[in-house]
Amino acid sequence: MTSNDKKMMLLAKNIARYRKLKKLSQTHLALKLGVSREHIAKIETGLRHPSLELILKIAAALDIKEKDLFEFG
Repeated sequence: MTSNDKKMMLLAKNIARYRKLKKLSQTHLALKLGVSREHIAKIETGLRHPSLELILKIAAALDIKEKDLFEFG
């Protein structure tokens, strides 16, 4: 696994973690973003990589700063 792959997996885990902290289901987040629940599930499991536009929308929907999704510490 490359360094980029690892970072994308950490991004995916952060999206799932913040979604759960906000007590949102994948379905509810998907509705807020205008995408399918399956798309969110694939992002959270690392099977798909979100576009920059979608990352910005995810952060807004979760009411967090974009940089929070990239804190891997």
